[in-house]
Amino acid sequence: MLFALLAVAPVRAQTQFRAWNTHPDGYPVSLAMESFAEAVNQGTAGRYTVKVFSNGVLASDQANAVQMVKQGEIDLAEFNLSPLAEAAPGAKVLTLPFLFRDSEHMFRHLDGKLGLQFASKLKDSGYVVLGWYDGGARHFYCMNKPLRQATDLQGLRIRVQQSEMAIQMVKLLDATPVVVPYKEVLDAFKTGRIDCAENNLPAYESAGHMGVAKHMYLSNHLVSPEVLVMSVHAWDKLSEADRKVFLAAGRQSAEKMRELWKARVDLARTAALKQGTEFAVSKDYGPLVTKMQPLYAKYFQDAATRHDLFTILAN
Repeated sequence: MLFALLAVAPVRAQTQFRAWNTHPDGYPVSLAMESFAEAVNQGTAGRYTVKVFSNGVLASDQANAVQMVKQGEIDLAEFNLSPLAEAAPGAKVLTLPFLFRDSEHMFRHLDGKLGLQFASKLKDSGYVVLGWYDGGARHFYCMNKPLRQATDLQGLRIRVQQSEMAIQMVKLLDATPVVVPYKEVLDAFKTGRIDCAENNLPAYESAGHMGVAKHMYLSNHLVSPEVLVMSVHAWDKLSEADRKVFLAAGRQSAEKMRELWKARVDLARTAALKQGTEFAVSKDYGPLVTKMQPLYAKYFQDAATRHDLFTILAN
């Protein structure tokens, strides 16, 4: 009798999605994505599971992973917005330097109507936004070159992401942009391929860059979001009820990530100070902003991005 019951009992279908990020295990992004996976598993009663691949497994760098998500080869991923905006031009305005004052200012917009507008633009390009993560404030740091002001960057080779915006920004600072995957930055320093790089404090500390690049200029030149996205190919397979589960899990993971991020920034700064990093604080953003005018002009000329810019700058 038991055998007969088991034979006719419905078999619960289970689908596993693969989620990518470039950060190491234990990093705020990785931990937040693990919490997302747990919430999805619970919310769908195990019908959907998410396997998180950290450390850049599945794709060599963010630019490659962006394309794999668009093509449906990876189901979910967490990206810095700069490489993602290369595939979704409607989001490029969010990568402009000196746009947001700090993370609080940024999320005041992204957790509201403006965030929904950008989510719509990203979806049109093949990416469903599940949660806005904190990319933190990015700064410049160099090897063998003390930094006291922006002019100290002139003539130096600075590592940037594969991002038109980042490349143009460095050129406007009279420096030379060098595109290097995140995982290869440390070797690029050691081999002399680059003099400097730009990133947030936790990335600077966790990737070991603080061991070779001891001079950091706290420029806050970019306060940008990172984003947890799902491929439209995978999204289209979900029922309306399951989509709500994924969106709720994404929002919860974003809140968790932001909390973890604040604590991580403090730890990274403390660790960098102990390792001998010299910090210089930007005291006058005027000259920096003036140099960026050619970059801003392009976006003020476009009616859609001009509206987005005025919305952010007016609040």
